[in-house]
Amino acid sequence: MTSTENAKNLPLHRIRVLDMSRILAGPWATQTLADLGAEVIKVERPVHGDDTRGWGPPFLQDPQTQQNADAAYFMTCNRGKKSITVDFTQKAGADLLRELVLKCDVLIENFKVGGLEKYGLDYESLKAIHPGLVYCSITGFGQDGPYAERPGYDFLIQAMGGLMSITGEREGRPGGGPQKVGVAITDVMTGLYASIGILAALRSKDETGLGQHLDISLMDVQVAALANQASAYLVTQKVPERLGNEHPSIAPYQSLPAKDGYFILAVGNDSQFKSFCEAAGHPELALDERFTSNRSRVAHREALTQALEAITRTRSIDDWTQTMERASVPCGPINTLDRVFADPQIKHRGLHVDLPHARYGTVPSVANPIRLSETPIQYDKAPPELGEHNHAVLRELLGLNEEQTKLLQAQGTI
Repeated sequence: MTSTENAKNLPLHRIRVLDMSRILAGPWATQTLADLGAEVIKVERPVHGDDTRGWGPPFLQDPQTQQNADAAYFMTCNRGKKSITVDFTQKAGADLLRELVLKCDVLIENFKVGGLEKYGLDYESLKAIHPGLVYCSITGFGQDGPYAERPGYDFLIQAMGGLMSITGEREGRPGGGPQKVGVAITDVMTGLYASIGILAALRSKDETGLGQHLDISLMDVQVAALANQASAYLVTQKVPERLGNEHPSIAPYQSLPAKDGYFILAVGNDSQFKSFCEAAGHPELALDERFTSNRSRVAHREALTQALEAITRTRSIDDWTQTMERASVPCGPINTLDRVFADPQIKHRGLHVDLPHARYGTVPSVANPIRLSETPIQYDKAPPELGEHNHAVLRELLGLNEEQTKLLQAQGTI
C-alpha cells in the first residue's frame, strides 16, 4: 500500500492543519494529528526555520558534508508534516497564509497574545473569512488574566504550576530540594490537551458547521495535571511535601536499594504487601500491626522503609524483579535509556521506528502509543527539510505557477 493510499485509511485523512507553532507543545499536538492522518503544513521562518532545528547537541550529520545539520530535538515532534517557509511579516507572506487558511480546517499557533493581530492572522480576522476554522492558541498563561502578556516556558511553568514543589527528595536528605521532571513534560501534556481540544472542536463543527477558538495554556495544563496532589490539597488545605520516590498515599510504593543499584517496588494493596513479604522470606512483616494495612504503613512510613531497606540490600535487582514477578507483585528496574530500547517488551511493541529521509537515509523516531485496531498509524514520513514543500503546497493548494513562486522566493517571502 502506498503512503497516499494509507493516508486515506487514517481517521483524520480529510483534515488539513496549518501549523504556525514551534518548539514543542504545538508541534507535539500537530505531530499527533499527523500520525492520525491529518495533512499538516508546518510554517517556518525562511533560512532559520523552527528554533529546535538548532537546539543541539546532538545533531544529525549531513552525509555529504559531515557537518552538523538538524538537531535531534527537531526530529522529536515533526514527523509526518510538510514544511513551507513564509515570512508573514511581509504583506505578501501574510496574504499567502490567509489564502492557505481558506484551504485548512485547523490553525495552531503559539505566538504571544495578540502577536498575530497586526498581520491579520489572529482568530477574529481569520474567523471573518473562514467561520469554520478551528483556531488553537497555545501560550504560557492563556489569552487573559494578569500574566497573559508574559512568555511561558516549560521549566518556568513546572515551577510556577506546583510540579517542582512535589518533585525531588525530601528536605534534609542528601540531594533534597525541588527538581524539574527530566523531560519538558508540561509542553508534552499541553500538546496532548491541545490535540484533544482540536478533535472536540472538529466534532462540534460536524454538527454546527462553525469553528471556534481554543485557548490552551501551559499553566492551566500543569495545574490540572497535578491530579491527586491538587485534590488532596483542596480537600485538606495542607500543602504536600516532597517525598522523593515515595507516594503520598501508598506504601511501599518507592525505590529501594538492592545489592547492585535501585529498583522500584509498587505495592498497591494489602494483598500485594503480604505476597511481597512472603516472597522476600519475611512473612512476619505482614503481621506487624504497623504494617497490616496501607493506612498504617503510610503512618509508619519511616519504620517500614528502614525494615525494607535492610532486606532489599541483600539481593540483586534481577533477583528481586524475577522473584516479585513470580509472586505477581509490581516491581521493576530503573532503566537507563539504552536498557529501555533494548527491553524485550519495548522491542515487541515497536516503540523504536526508523523513518526514511532523503538526506540522512533514515532518522530514528519513537512510535505513537495510540494503537488503533482498524486504522493503525503508519510511519513513512520523516520530519521535513526546511521549506521542502514550498513549491508543491503553493502549486497544489493555491495554484501558483513556477514564475510566481520564483518571484516570491526572490523577494524573500518564501
